Amino acid sequence: MTRATAARARVDVILLDAAWAKALPGVERLVRRAARAALGARKRSLNVALADDRRVRALNKRDRRQDKPTNVLSYPSGERQFVGDVVLARQTVWREARAQNKTPQAHISHLVVHGTLHLLGYDHEDDSEAERMEALERRILAKLGIADPY
Repeated sequence: MTRATAARARVDVILLDAAWAKALPGVERLVRRAARAALGARKRSLNVALADDRRVRALNKRDRRQDKPTNVLSYPSGERQFVGDVVLARQTVWREARAQNKTPQAHISHLVVHGTLHLLGYDHEDDSEAERMEALERRILAKLGIADPY
């Protein structure tokens, strides 16, 4: 292992829905890049699960009491090194990208950054928290060459 490899955050991508890879070859690399950008210099690890709407709907119903799919869910671990899990719903993500005139790549990157920031303790429960989190998302996405998603 080289020094550069040792310094990187570990991002494991779990492909729960094979249609992700068919629709967007290289999606795992895209997800890792976005998550690492959100982690910055933190040498932490996380999982990103690429699921479908059915699976995310079940998680959302179980964990948030909302019987509908959502674009991204975050599950903080409470640990310092392993920060938690992020789950994306393929159909919802694609639908939103089309509706917002964004590329799937840009929207996926934004949602991974957003979900990762939740794992790091950022939230948007009130206006000041939302402004702070959105400003950080904009800065991270700009470094990835992605336009302001808001």
